[in-house]
Amino acid sequence: MQMKIRMKRAGASVGLGLLLLSLSVHGQKFLPDDPVWEDPDRMPIPRPREIELSQIADFLESTFLLRPRDNAPIPRAQNINTLGEVPDSSWFTNRIGLRPMSMEELVRGPNQFEGPDLSRPWLITRAKSEGITPGFTVRDGRGDVYFIKFDPLGNPQMATSTEVIATKFFHAFGYHVPENYLAFIKPENLELASDATVSENGKRRKMTLEDVDLLLDKVPRRSDGTFQALASRALPGKPVGHFKYYGTRSDDPNDIFPHQDRRELRGLRVFAAWLNHDDSRSINSLDTYLTDGGRGYLKHHLLDFGSCLGSASVEPQDPRAGNEYILEWAPMIQSALTLGWWDRPWRSIEYPDYPAVGRFEGDSFHPARWKPEYPNPAFDRMQSDDALWATRMVMRFTDEMIRALVGTGRISDPKAENYLVETLIKRRDKIVRYYLAQTNPLDDFRLIPSSGSFTLEFAPLGVVAGISPVDAYEYQWFRFDNEQLSTEPLGKAASASVPSLPLPKDGARYLMVQIRTLRPDQPSWRKKVEVFIRNGAEKAVVGIERER
Repeated sequence: MQMKIRMKRAGASVGLGLLLLSLSVHGQKFLPDDPVWEDPDRMPIPRPREIELSQIADFLESTFLLRPRDNAPIPRAQNINTLGEVPDSSWFTNRIGLRPMSMEELVRGPNQFEGPDLSRPWLITRAKSEGITPGFTVRDGRGDVYFIKFDPLGNPQMATSTEVIATKFFHAFGYHVPENYLAFIKPENLELASDATVSENGKRRKMTLEDVDLLLDKVPRRSDGTFQALASRALPGKPVGHFKYYGTRSDDPNDIFPHQDRRELRGLRVFAAWLNHDDSRSINSLDTYLTDGGRGYLKHHLLDFGSCLGSASVEPQDPRAGNEYILEWAPMIQSALTLGWWDRPWRSIEYPDYPAVGRFEGDSFHPARWKPEYPNPAFDRMQSDDALWATRMVMRFTDEMIRALVGTGRISDPKAENYLVETLIKRRDKIVRYYLAQTNPLDDFRLIPSSGSFTLEFAPLGVVAGISPVDAYEYQWFRFDNEQLSTEPLGKAASASVPSLPLPKDGARYLMVQIRTLRPDQPSWRKKVEVFIRNGAEKAVVGIERER
């Protein structure tokens, strides 16, 4: 990653030459500023063009052209630092993955206000009438622009509450998301701008008050006469289209890592599976151009979380959602060959009748079998180290945190709210148990002063999660030559019964230790983890590499 960051600082026009130069001059594995915690991908660039993304083209490319070839090697994520972490960038900001988050911070999420300003009526500037539920663009009392969405008639609270809840989860993970609020409005809270238009049959025309009444007839009304709405504050900057989950954007010199090889996009699969975000595709992303002094950079957002949990925005989730792609040949052929005798297992799943939740369950959920609407190139390339990165975050959501985040949806039926909480807990536990069994899940490596020396301590996540105890940790220390990239053993391999290893007293500038976790019923825990330590006056863990 260091080489590429230096290339970006120099500018795209001379990037290749400087990259070759840096390879000859900087042959070290670790540079003095490792590990890097911020990706300088916000260098000033000219405003890119606005990209029109065809959803049909994205579906066809992802389904037929971009699937990984069987047995083809998949490279490691490219945008990680030497510890395997994702630095803060225009794509991602570390939150719960690297630091504790208070309950107040979790519940607040990305929101800067208590909600849109209702001190004056909202001014409707645009509307759409197509689809099952209507939508408005309004200006609130502060003059801020909001996109207003409602629930379908048969499922009050389902889509709007879901979007608020899911947004706060994705913000806590570290993604850039909109400010999404629940708002409770009456018709008298709405006024029509003189130039307001409505989309009808693919064309726009002048909007009337009768249009407002007709649109609100499609929306469930609460007992107090108000409508529950999702108010999504317009993102700062100028929209320039969606990002894709593969390749790079040719008109953004800051965009140098292929999107399918970004860890935060690969690991997004774990989060999407947990929250059943089956609509996790390019159409639900947005790049905006942020300016400061005339030049700016692109910021990359996830948005539109109405198709999460048990909601499909305009109706409850289809039972297929999360279980099978829209177009998947194997089950179609199997059903045809058996003349319909064999049926898809997900067709027999029974869901409780909670209109505010829709269709969401945890009993048949399996993390590895979960699927979005159609293949996602980044999801398809997720490796065990990408999954571990995401699973660590899922682990950090306690039952109390999950309950508090679900509470932000203000679901009026306590039984429905409790069911949603319990299902999220059940799916969380399945994700943790599955992915921590796919690799050696040692984490949180830290150097602790001990009797004039140091010990390397770490957290065995499999033990922390209650998956299995550990018989022993097999380890061996090495000197590491940072220029020659070679190792020299410091004694023989040894074992420890606790996750704490004394540092050898050696004058090498860098040390490396290989660790394997021994437990017969967890064969993947034997995969080695290599931990690199800068062994100077100020000792520090500077590198972690995991066997896949």
